Amino acid sequence: MTAMERRKQRLAAFIRQVWDEGDSGAADNYIADMYTIHHDPGDPWEGKNLDRAGFRDRVRKSRAAFPDQRFDIRGLFADGDSVVMTWLWNGTHQSDLPGFAATGQTIRTSGVTAYMFDSEDRLTGHWQITDRLGVFQQLQRNRQDHSRS
Repeated sequence: MTAMERRKQRLAAFIRQVWDEGDSGAADNYIADMYTIHHDPGDPWEGKNLDRAGFRDRVRKSRAAFPDQRFDIRGLFADGDSVVMTWLWNGTHQSDLPGFAATGQTIRTSGVTAYMFDSEDRLTGHWQITDRLGVFQQLQRNRQDHSRS
């Protein structure tokens, strides 16, 4: 198996175990000592360097409002030390977000994330583009529908 194929498999396992299943402790098996969010507009951790404890905290906080979230990996493309993942995401809005009370409605979005790896196949960071405006619009629409009922 090539390094690129191995990294694709590792990334898919990381997404499933850590982000879909919510096993934040498993992140220690996948990420390097330091993880950098290079670009992720709208993410409170954008531009930050996280140690493993900080990354685990990020996972827990990020999943809190959508504990059943799931990524549908649409494609994995490797180049050099990076694997780019295209994805669809959905989750049920089960806990409050700032300005948005939980509605119980499903939210959907999509995005592209480039994950960087070190020589030991550990994740060192990401660069992401996602449709946060679409998420905001769905939350706003759900808030209006929820207040009418």
